[in-house]
Amino acid sequence: MNIYDLYKQKLTSAEDAVLSIRSGEVVAFGQLGSCPKAICEAMPLLKGKAEHIRTYLPVTTRHYAFMTDPAYTDTFNHTCGFMMPSTREGYKNGVVSPYPNDLHSGIDRWIEHNGSDVFVVSVTPMDEHGYFCMPLSLIYERNFFETAKRVIVEVNPRLPRIWGDTMIHVSEVDMIVEAENPLEMLPESHPTEKEEIIGQYVASLVNDGDCIQLGWGGIPDAAAHALRGKHDLGIHSEMLCNSMVDLVEEGVVTGRKKTYMPGMIVGTFAAGNQRLYDMLNNNPMVRLFRGDVNNDPRTVSKNDNFVAINSAINVDLTGQICAESIGSRQYSGSGGQFDMTYGALHSRGGRSIIALPSTQKDGSVSTISAQLMPGSAVTTSRCSIDYVVTEFGIAPLAGRNFRQRVDNLISIAHPDFRAQLRKNAERLMLW
Repeated sequence: MNIYDLYKQKLTSAEDAVLSIRSGEVVAFGQLGSCPKAICEAMPLLKGKAEHIRTYLPVTTRHYAFMTDPAYTDTFNHTCGFMMPSTREGYKNGVVSPYPNDLHSGIDRWIEHNGSDVFVVSVTPMDEHGYFCMPLSLIYERNFFETAKRVIVEVNPRLPRIWGDTMIHVSEVDMIVEAENPLEMLPESHPTEKEEIIGQYVASLVNDGDCIQLGWGGIPDAAAHALRGKHDLGIHSEMLCNSMVDLVEEGVVTGRKKTYMPGMIVGTFAAGNQRLYDMLNNNPMVRLFRGDVNNDPRTVSKNDNFVAINSAINVDLTGQICAESIGSRQYSGSGGQFDMTYGALHSRGGRSIIALPSTQKDGSVSTISAQLMPGSAVTTSRCSIDYVVTEFGIAPLAGRNFRQRVDNLISIAHPDFRAQLRKNAERLMLW
């Protein structure tokens, strides 16, 4: 059977694809731009027709009723590896349970324990060779694709085609749904004056020819803006984001000095605006690879002079980093922070940077504290961080003992909190 007949044979509706899911099955979804919108919107059809379906939910900017409404708790048992506003709502409602994980190993452990029956993902239209492209996320997608008993693809012609480990053949899928939908977008941020200052400090720690990792948000975008005077930077990142476009188009990023995949921009997912997707589309400079390869610290460390630039919610005076919870309440997830930080630790000439504002809640709460808030998740250990940056400067941590760390971190805390931090450090015997 030729590829076009095979395609027609597998073509179905989103509703019929969803109704093929049976009680007790494990269903996983493509993440972010690879999340299948039409199928997610049809998932409530399973209420009353199936029960105890275990899901690994997508990281998504969209809100879907089956992920948030307690009315579906008999139908679905949801796991989520990284919280966004939609899944935070489900978490608040008691229908979503967070899964502690990192990008390089967490999903294999989850699949080993839970199994994998159905994988649902958004893809580009099939090409003349019978291949779809799974373009915007390979965080966990290849793992589920390779282990699922059934694969359902949702074809969206708006998706860009991105090179790398992104191709799947029509013979490898079981059902095909056609649904043109707008892409998930993360808008460009508009860094505040405080974030611009932090970005300048971060950029001062990056040298010409370094290989960098950046994420999304005001501080990473401010750092990217401040890097525009650098030369021959490389990119190896879990996320490819909006702020990278200017660095590429202005020739700041060339990858010439990279020691691993020279000349290539390497990531495991892309999320941003249309300008980013246009830059990535059919760009031979860009490669996406599965998270358990791209984010493996052993892979990351192959890049000499690798600089991991991340943020946090809270830092304690010994250098422990909480980037995912507010006390015991999960807010986001570990993501790739540990992977990239540990990779930087083992990179020749590598550096790890945590950048954050000195306060939150209109200046009423210090983000640097003597101890993390009770129940806080330690996303990255104090053994792995080289620098912490706020708008008040740079605190070196590498090679420093407790007393030196306390002094350095208090020096970049907001002045309103420094005296109390000093008293708390003395009380806790941090010397």
